[in-house]
Amino acid sequence: MTGAEKLKKIRDELRQTFLERADLIDGALAALLSSNHVLVIGPPGTAKSMLADELCRRIEGADYFQWLLTRFTTPEEIFGAVSLKALEQDDYRRVTSRKLPEAHIAFLDEIFKANSSILNALLTLINERLFHNGKEIARVPLLTLFGASNELPEEEELTALYDRFLVRLVVNYIVEDFRFLRMLESQAQPERTSLNFAELTEMQKQVRDVSVPSHVYRSIADIRRELNKKSIQASDRRYRQSISLLQAHAYLEGEKEVHEKDLFFLEHVLWRDPGEHEQVRNTIRELILGYEEEITELLYESREIRDSAQRPWETSDEQARALIEFHTKLRNILVKVDQIIEKAKRLGRAVDRVGSVRQEIEQIQKEMLERF
Repeated sequence: MTGAEKLKKIRDELRQTFLERADLIDGALAALLSSNHVLVIGPPGTAKSMLADELCRRIEGADYFQWLLTRFTTPEEIFGAVSLKALEQDDYRRVTSRKLPEAHIAFLDEIFKANSSILNALLTLINERLFHNGKEIARVPLLTLFGASNELPEEEELTALYDRFLVRLVVNYIVEDFRFLRMLESQAQPERTSLNFAELTEMQKQVRDVSVPSHVYRSIADIRRELNKKSIQASDRRYRQSISLLQAHAYLEGEKEVHEKDLFFLEHVLWRDPGEHEQVRNTIRELILGYEEEITELLYESREIRDSAQRPWETSDEQARALIEFHTKLRNILVKVDQIIEKAKRLGRAVDRVGSVRQEIEQIQKEMLERF
């Protein structure tokens, strides 16, 4: 079984275990494949730490670090105790064994409770993957940091840390009763697929080879323009980093290039406040599916024309004039449909739906002509 096949099985198994968490699972896997970080916002007991722990345990050879931060958490708890032996040589060095600087995957719960001494080291570690340890600057192996919080940061000094998380997801308790019952009745899975670290590294290389067509870049620019109009602004760095995430998401779907459907995942990247999430989602949906909604309206209009043509007429002359008028309207609708198809093709969007609608409108037109 290839690494990609194992990854697909892991994704399916996690979805069976963590119900109503599909976006969180995809976000975690895509972040891991692209070496980005994930922030999960939600109340206690929504499986935030459990998912990070489960994901890490499925990667053989990966070191995992987990900690609950409080106002009283010390740097020693996160980065390791100061080495007494190094102090004898006037080197303020920490012993980082089993601590964050040596982890491949990490989970920090209540991350915004970090104090200033921890915060400053965290920023460099999660962004540049560097840790200042005594006289040396060491490169850390961290792939993905999962941060969790019950609320957003209010302090100004935490803004930079908040911005370091490319993927931001809001989770709540299970909504649907049938899924809640499934959760209560669930048993430990007999099958537990895992990857080795070398397979993960190879897949990260493959993710970087996923192509990004020019029309996807244009669509991202369109999304940015529309969000800016709504005063929802993300940094240039965030847009740039999102490319690797889209490549990873496409890879998860078994694709070799990024498609416009992958852009929907940007709804978890481009908002700053949870209140903006719905606006971001709707904006992306309107831009990507706008032509489908337009084509649907044209289909409904064509059906209304057909229904009007089928009503009884007082004279054959009235019927003939009406049919000519309706035929002209249908012809104009088909012109609009063709324009939409050309635009969709130019932007690299799928036209299957548009094509099927065109066939139905042509059939309506044919039936109208047969009535003459």
